[in-house]
Amino acid sequence: MSATVNQTPAQLRCGDRVIQEILSALPGSIRRLVSALPLYVQEKVEEIRIRQGRPLVVGLSSKDSFLNPEGQLTGRAREAYQVTLNDMERLIHLISGSSLYALEEELRNGFITLPGGHRAGITGKAVLDGGRVRTLKYLSGCNIRISREIKGAATRILPYLIEGRCGIYHTVLVSPPRCGKTTMLRDLIRQLSNGIESLGFPGVTVGLVDERSEIAGCYKGIPQRDVGVRTDVLDGCPKAEGMMMLMRSMGPRVISADEIGRREDVDAIEEMLNAGVKVLVTAHGSSPAELADRPALGHLIRSKWIERFVILGRSRGVGTVEDIIEGKSMRSLGVK
Repeated sequence: MSATVNQTPAQLRCGDRVIQEILSALPGSIRRLVSALPLYVQEKVEEIRIRQGRPLVVGLSSKDSFLNPEGQLTGRAREAYQVTLNDMERLIHLISGSSLYALEEELRNGFITLPGGHRAGITGKAVLDGGRVRTLKYLSGCNIRISREIKGAATRILPYLIEGRCGIYHTVLVSPPRCGKTTMLRDLIRQLSNGIESLGFPGVTVGLVDERSEIAGCYKGIPQRDVGVRTDVLDGCPKAEGMMMLMRSMGPRVISADEIGRREDVDAIEEMLNAGVKVLVTAHGSSPAELADRPALGHLIRSKWIERFVILGRSRGVGTVEDIIEGKSMRSLGVK
């Protein structure tokens, strides 16, 4: 029997723990529909796309589906629940804590970070100031990306990244969107910070610049995700500036950040390399060759400073390790 929206409060609380974290950010009508999904479906939800006047979409690990007014998945847009103006207004009220003004800086970047590290991307009309985006108004679309913590996700690749007893290789995790690089990065940080008994690795101090609050999922500065006992988190700070701040003040052995790509990111990474700090970062792409074609990242790749590239994809599901490449020779180390 398919799940319906006629569930008791006790039943709604029995869903996937991660989905429960974002329910309070959803307007009541959409909350009931998402809550009605069977547990095995909730566990596969990666995105919830809410667009005013259009069908409600749930992004799953295998495909995108529409959600109908009975809380069931459907492949037909005409059968789907249609998002109303009231839904959109209530959603913005909830995710902003009733104060969009207080979140103006986040809106300038097009997203709001929710407790637990979930990210709500926002679309609407851009308000410009001197040719630059100052904020957004007439908000009409939202994509809630679900952050999932999978402990042990990085265990398989750790032997390729450990250098000696206490060090790691300078590493870049490379993948297209929605292929698990943030989840993989989080678990790498956790294990390197805590120590890895099976590899004789005692654990090191990690400095994490969590610009979008997606890795540690900080709420009021306190990590909600497990990033390890020796990890210092600088939350909501631009990556380049944050790396320098952590290097000067916290003395990390490893510095980590998500989604590098700008020139200032690369300049900061070069400072880390010259200071003897190990680098563990992610980048959007499908291969080192693709990264090398970008103006900022190309210099970093061609300089042969990066020692390991971990290529992630979806060939066998989200987070598939497609290959591990040695950075100097660019030869494949294979995936066992």
